[in-house]
Amino acid sequence: MATDHTRTVGDDAPDDPADLLPKESVLSLDEYLAMHAAVGHRTRYEVLYRLVHSGELSPKELENAIGIDDSTLHYHLNELVDVGLIEKRQRTERGQDGLYTYYRATVFGEVVLTDGVDELIRGEQSFEALYDSTSGRTSERE
Repeated sequence: MATDHTRTVGDDAPDDPADLLPKESVLSLDEYLAMHAAVGHRTRYEVLYRLVHSGELSPKELENAIGIDDSTLHYHLNELVDVGLIEKRQRTERGQDGLYTYYRATVFGEVVLTDGVDELIRGEQSFEALYDSTSGRTSERE
């Protein structure tokens, strides 16, 4: 199938993708793209996945669940915190001295995961049927 390189942006799409954002957007296009880039790494995806589906977890719980060393985990946790996909909380356990650190997904983290990568994974069967050349079916685009 040949690619049509002469296509232009449609009438309803702005020339600058940043113009898709609401005028009062809380984030810039670059910040949204940084979120998607961060979750594009397998370890960071797994961390975010566990936080979205399990709730708040300590670094030790994440380390055990994912099976990576402490320094590697903290590097990826910091990357996710920096782009706003997760947040770090420190609290004192009842009857204990000292602070304990926990991480949880932010609203942005939940949306990037569930409406982004997870949605693509859930849609794989639909994509497979649409693009399967052995099924004898043709898509409407052909």
